[in-house]
Amino acid sequence: MSRTLADLTALAARVSDMYERETGVRRDDDWYALKMQEELGELIAEHLRLSGRGRRKNFTDAEIIEARDDEAADLLAFLLLYARHNGIDLEAALDRKWFSYLRADKENG
Repeated sequence: MSRTLADLTALAARVSDMYERETGVRRDDDWYALKMQEELGELIAEHLRLSGRGRRKNFTDAEIIEARDDEAADLLAFLLLYARHNGIDLEAALDRKWFSYLRADKENG
């Protein structure tokens, strides 16, 4: 299934709203930024575990890969939430920051 960034952001926001209702955790500027850092740390921990530079804790490769993938999803979801909270248009920023290189490459090639 293919979804746009807007679709993914809306779905992540719904989950985040549920989390706030269920836990009472207040989501503010710091919370969004710190959650991204937390999720990045968890992703790196799984990467290290998978690459043999972290404790495996009797997990199989398949379990570690699934955990790594889940942490990557968490990080992406929090990036989308951070951008939404701060009014960042990720599509426009990608066009400006990353994809401008493609236009330059096409002009030079």
